[in-house]
Amino acid sequence: MENTAISNSDTQQSKKEQTMSRPDSIDIGQEPGNPEDPSKSNETELSAAIREAVNHRRLNPRQIQLTAIAGSIGAALFVGIGSGVMSGPLCLFLAFIFWATIVFSIAQCQVEVVTLFPLDGAFIRLAGRMVDPALGVAVGYNHFFAQTSFVIFEATVINTLVEYWGYNQSPAVLISSRLFQHGLVLTLLTASVSLVLYLAINVYRADLFGEAEFWLALGKVLLATGLIVYTIVVMLGGNPLNDRFGFRYWKDPGPWAGADPSNRLMSFVNAVNVAAFCMGGPEYISMIAGESRDPRRTVPRAFNTIMTRLIVFFIGGCLCVGFHTMIRFLQTDRTATPADPHSNVISMQRLQIPVLPSIVNAALLTTIVSAGNAYTFNASRSLHALALDGRAPKFLKRLNKRGVPYMAVIVVMLLSCLAYLALGSSSAEVLNWILKFAHLVSALLLLCCTNWTVMSFTWIRFNAALNAQGIDRKSFLPRVSRYQPYAGYWAFFWAFIFLWVQGYAVFIHGNWKVSTFIFNYGIIALASIIGISWKIFKHTPFHKSKDVDLFSGLDFFDALTEHYRQEREAAPVTVKDKIMAKIF
Repeated sequence: MENTAISNSDTQQSKKEQTMSRPDSIDIGQEPGNPEDPSKSNETELSAAIREAVNHRRLNPRQIQLTAIAGSIGAALFVGIGSGVMSGPLCLFLAFIFWATIVFSIAQCQVEVVTLFPLDGAFIRLAGRMVDPALGVAVGYNHFFAQTSFVIFEATVINTLVEYWGYNQSPAVLISSRLFQHGLVLTLLTASVSLVLYLAINVYRADLFGEAEFWLALGKVLLATGLIVYTIVVMLGGNPLNDRFGFRYWKDPGPWAGADPSNRLMSFVNAVNVAAFCMGGPEYISMIAGESRDPRRTVPRAFNTIMTRLIVFFIGGCLCVGFHTMIRFLQTDRTATPADPHSNVISMQRLQIPVLPSIVNAALLTTIVSAGNAYTFNASRSLHALALDGRAPKFLKRLNKRGVPYMAVIVVMLLSCLAYLALGSSSAEVLNWILKFAHLVSALLLLCCTNWTVMSFTWIRFNAALNAQGIDRKSFLPRVSRYQPYAGYWAFFWAFIFLWVQGYAVFIHGNWKVSTFIFNYGIIALASIIGISWKIFKHTPFHKSKDVDLFSGLDFFDALTEHYRQEREAAPVTVKDKIMAKIF
């Protein structure tokens, strides 16, 4: 939304075009062109920019906080986590702890730079500003393609949960056009309702998205908390079978899979893949920063919740799954996949607990809706962010009167409708590949590692620019993060390593498949081709540390922060407001 000129544009001409297209895209602090009274003209344009920004920024602290806490708690945590237990419960537990340090480090990088510049599509645009415009283009389209494929996936994965009640079609059949086959009218309706719901929530106003995510996120938090309590109760014998199994499955088949160091290392890498599939968060907070009210106050608070979420829900969740999920592998020879039934549902069936499995399975449907809703938001905002900097068609910059980039939302939903072609036509084989890509654990790991490599490298270049330009971090930054610069280097090193390691299994003797190789590494090639092509044709510069623009737009965000401060002080404070301020 704010100040397209603050990102170092590829050329002066494109910068000029962007500046003319939006009231808030002026270089704050420069004369806007009134020689008689430049200060008055500048104040007028700044006031107009503030008004438009306030109209655009509709996500309140309550919505931001719940979205931050539960934004990445979804089908991955509830359904996909069980696929990691084949590595052994202790191995999975340590892998989650290891990956949590990386997610935390990414958050430390983002809290500094995003709080300073809380832009629309912040991590995409800041990559172009701090490093190279071509990098921003590459990561922007990478994020857009991946998030859109996940929207398509969420429209099909519902069948995985519906199978529990006896509906036994394949996931792809949910969106088939063969209406007269048994059950397809119902499945077509289910997928259509999902897509229409995503459109309705995202196209109207941002606070409608925020409110929907707030309640869906609250439901996910309660579900995750309830399942942790359930695990503690049943492992201590509180179940119809009076089976006090405790750490039984840590002993047999054992805490760590693998008969030798090489296989144990392979098990750990597999467990890390699952951890990365389940964990996320910093990129989603960065994407919603551009639509949050009082961003320099609310965004740091959102980032601060990440460690609590990692410890309680993800590390606690994987530990609980390790207590009772091994039974699924003792009873079957197959390898689990992310779309397998929820491990707790399997546990409840084994322990002969009535009714509760259906309740949990139904609750899991809300996580699918929430995930698809978030993916739609992120995909559309990726396109909008690219358009703001002149790197996507101009019509994608259009906002409705409530500040929503509705054209970008519509484009994402139109592409999502391609899912209806996923079955029944030889020409739709590519769509099947998209579904398979979104279905793989490595797909989300690849997305995370790509984004996080760019996000951490952006901070490294940002920090180098501060040092090169002699700027004191404590006096310059609205929020100073912890453990820097070590957190930045730690995050960059491991994110970059796993960007390439995540698909290692395809190179093992006997595992080679061209399709698997493409799933694992194709998006890296695609993003690289986009970025390199943009750099060649647009002649974009790699910004030297001393040349990185650290000041354009700061006056605007300072004025925006002051506006929200005055708004808070002028508003009457009720008991409810005090309670909400303490909680959120």
